[in-house]
Amino acid sequence: MNFKILLLLCLISQFSFSQDESNNKHIYKKGTFSMYWGWNRAAYTKSDITFKGTDYKFELSDVIAKDRQSPFSGKTYFSPTKMTIPQYNFRIGYFIKDHYQLSFGADHMKYVMEQNNTVKINGTINNSGTSYDGVYENADVVLADTFLKFEHTDGLNYENFELRRFDVLFQVKHFCVSANEGLGVGFLLPRTNTTLMNNARYDEFHLAGFGASAVLALNLTFFKYFFIQSEWKGGFISMPDIRTTMHKEDRASQHFLFSQYNVVFGVNFRIPCKKTPKD
Repeated sequence: MNFKILLLLCLISQFSFSQDESNNKHIYKKGTFSMYWGWNRAAYTKSDITFKGTDYKFELSDVIAKDRQSPFSGKTYFSPTKMTIPQYNFRIGYFIKDHYQLSFGADHMKYVMEQNNTVKINGTINNSGTSYDGVYENADVVLADTFLKFEHTDGLNYENFELRRFDVLFQVKHFCVSANEGLGVGFLLPRTNTTLMNNARYDEFHLAGFGASAVLALNLTFFKYFFIQSEWKGGFISMPDIRTTMHKEDRASQHFLFSQYNVVFGVNFRIPCKKTPKD
C-alpha cells in the first residue's frame, strides 16, 4: 500500500505540478545541499549461501534472514556515542540542477540468519573430524549454533550514490509537501559476525560486493529548511566475497533482494559564496 501511494504521488508531481516553479525554487534549486539522519526497517528474500575453505565447500539453499531492531531508548537512538547502534540511514546531497539531486549515503541495515531452521545442503565437509563431516546431496541440515551462526549485524552497510528528482505536490505558507524518486548504486562493506563449525567467531569489516536500488519518498518541509521524510527503498545485493573466519581462504557468497522502510529527519541549506569584486 505504501508503495502504491508513493508511486501515485510521484506521477501526480510529474504531470500536475511541473509547470509551477515558484513554489519549490527556494528548496530544490541548483546549489542547495541537504542532509538527513533516520532509521529503517528492512526485509530480505531467501538466499542460497555458499561457504568454501581448504577442507569444505557447500551450499545452503533458501536461507531465511530478518533484520534486528534495537529496543527504543533515547540514550541509544539520540546519544552521539550510541546512535549508530540501531539500523540507521545517513545521506548528504547536492542539487546539481533544479529538481535533480546527487547524493551519497549509508544504509545501515542488519541481516540475521534465522537459527534452527532446516534447509537443504549440497557439497562436502572434511573439517578435522567434526560431526558435520561428509558428502551432502540435497540433504537436510539444521542451522544449529554448533554448525553456523551468520549475521551482518554491525551492519550490512550498503554505501551508495543516488540520483533523485524532487517535485512539489502542494505548498501552504511555511509547509511544503513534495515527492522524490531515484536510482542508486553502491558497495557493501559488512561487518559479518560468523561462527562456522569449529572455527572461532569472526567479526571484521570487509568489502564484500555491490548493490543497486530504487527509492520513492514523501517529504514534508517546514520553514524552508527542515524536513521529515518517509521512504520506501528496494534493491538487489550481491556479495561474492564475504569473510567468515580468521583464515583468508575461508569465504562465503550470496545474493538477495531487500526492501527498506525509512523515516528520516533533515535540513536543506546553502553555502554562501563571496562575490569577487569587479575591477
